[in-house]
Amino acid sequence: MKPEEAFGLVLRNLRNQKAFSQERLALEAGLARTYVSLLERGLRQPSLTTILNIATVLAIPPSEILELVVKRMGKEA
Repeated sequence: MKPEEAFGLVLRNLRNQKAFSQERLALEAGLARTYVSLLERGLRQPSLTTILNIATVLAIPPSEILELVVKRMGKEA
């Protein structure tokens, strides 16, 4: 599994756990909703700034997002 695909799955799961819509996450993170959709579908790779903003909005450490991405990549390898 590609890193961007793993990130997308992790992002969708975290967003759903917090009961955030794509629109709410995008608004609070300063992103376009379409960009959040592209991230979740693995069609775009986030910048470090984007990861930090998303982590802040979801109230989790950025390192936790990256750990989940690495674990997801390992499961599908």
